[in-house]
Amino acid sequence: MKKTLTSLLCAAMSLTVLVLACGGEDPVPPQVPLPLEDGGVLWADCDAARGARACPEGASCRFVEYYDRSICVPACDPQAACQPSQAACCVGNEDGGAGYCVPNEVCATLDAGTEDAGSDDAGTDAGVIPVETDAGDSKDAGTEAGTDGGPKGDAGTGGTDAGTGGTDAGTGGTDAGTVTDAGTGGTDAGTVTDAGTGGTDAGTVTDAGTGGTDAGTVTDAGTGGTDAGTVTDAGTGGTDAGTVTDAGTGGTDAGTDAGTSVDAGTDAGTEPLGYTDIRIMAANITSGNGQDYDLGHGIRLMQGVKPDVILVQEFNYLSNSAADMRSMVDQVGGTGFSYFRETGAQIPNGIISRWPIIESGEWTDPEVSNRDFAWARIDIPGPKDLWAISVHLLTSSSGDRNAEANSLVARIKANIPAGDYLAIGGDFNTDSRSESCLTTFKQVVDTAGPHPVDKNGKDGTNAARSKPYDHVLVDSDLRQYQQATVIRGTTSFSTFTNGLVLDSRVYTPISEIAPAVSGDSGAASMQHMAVVKDFHVPNF
Repeated sequence: MKKTLTSLLCAAMSLTVLVLACGGEDPVPPQVPLPLEDGGVLWADCDAARGARACPEGASCRFVEYYDRSICVPACDPQAACQPSQAACCVGNEDGGAGYCVPNEVCATLDAGTEDAGSDDAGTDAGVIPVETDAGDSKDAGTEAGTDGGPKGDAGTGGTDAGTGGTDAGTGGTDAGTVTDAGTGGTDAGTVTDAGTGGTDAGTVTDAGTGGTDAGTVTDAGTGGTDAGTVTDAGTGGTDAGTVTDAGTGGTDAGTDAGTSVDAGTDAGTEPLGYTDIRIMAANITSGNGQDYDLGHGIRLMQGVKPDVILVQEFNYLSNSAADMRSMVDQVGGTGFSYFRETGAQIPNGIISRWPIIESGEWTDPEVSNRDFAWARIDIPGPKDLWAISVHLLTSSSGDRNAEANSLVARIKANIPAGDYLAIGGDFNTDSRSESCLTTFKQVVDTAGPHPVDKNGKDGTNAARSKPYDHVLVDSDLRQYQQATVIRGTTSFSTFTNGLVLDSRVYTPISEIAPAVSGDSGAASMQHMAVVKDFHVPNF
């Protein structure tokens, strides 16, 4: 159910509607969405179906009847003023008293005025509704407790019922609508027997889960004489579809074929059917003299955009021990992230992934001896895997880079299933988008524009921002699912239609990519900008 803010937010309303108590007026209606001075946007349109990703951190997607659409509303302290001045902090009862900054013009319409949901006036803003009083028949939602939401008594006090005559919804041994109580005294919420006690059932003769009997009938939903939730399976004989065999662990599948012992192929219990958002980042963003991430500038940049898959170059950190590399990955993504880093290389390539890496390795770069092509097969949600390849092509000449591209394309064609997704990314050191190596890569990935840009619309990725050194290139199967890259801060977000070139020196507001700071991309010896692309991929 979508959460809503309505023009009657402050009246007594259905519990499925967010109720707010609002204050303050502004005679000048604010712009919605409202651009902010720091470059962000307040009250931006949102899609509630996208869940937590719909709005920046600290904001929620709510349907506002006043505008007849959903917008992002930031949380606020009810004891403090909202910023900017066009906003008021309203208290939402549905969310446990949480405050939300909404436009003043919304709050200005919320006073119940002179008429109550019954017949008398609330006297003040009808958003403050004492829980002991009723907005029902003849009494007001702000005066004289003890009145009923039905014809007679109050919903929860005095032994009276919220809807029938003289019985209470949960007290005094009486029932919410009939003669008996929902859970006390051995009586049932609607019939004669109780839902869970005494071996009796909530509607029939037998109990829902005890005594080997079934929740509605005497027999199991698939076999004879036993319950569909204890010993036998809801489709075969001998194993239960939820107890003996597990939904995703222990060698059995979240669907053991409705009663077989074979695996459906993947852990179908971790992601609901739908789409998975995947953010891929190419990152040769080391700093200092050691071609490593020791100084933290590159790590902060990765943290700031929260990638799901990172194609890393010059993958060195501190002593390069297993513990140090694990520490870097934990900082960048979290303890649940996987990684692969090629061995025996001076400036190794590697891959960091939110999802399990189920296969990995390195293919020889025929043109250079201090690194290879690192690859990983990633078990993203859904039936297809993502093959990610991290590359660092030579600076020496376009001919050398094309030779490297030809070698890699041959490896891809020989090893990667055509039905899986493919991403090649990293530091290509290309001087232009017409270089021969990019033409060669067209055999396996889509190299066409439009291309990612920074906050100023520039697409160059070298330090001087004049050449397209760095790339995230995917095959046509994955390219069809590319979506805008949306970088979300705590109070604002920015949208990059074709992906982002991450240059903290020009990014505003810098708070959206915290903990990165403005100077990170300009750190000593940082010669590249990271590239980010987003994809909305079906997991069915």
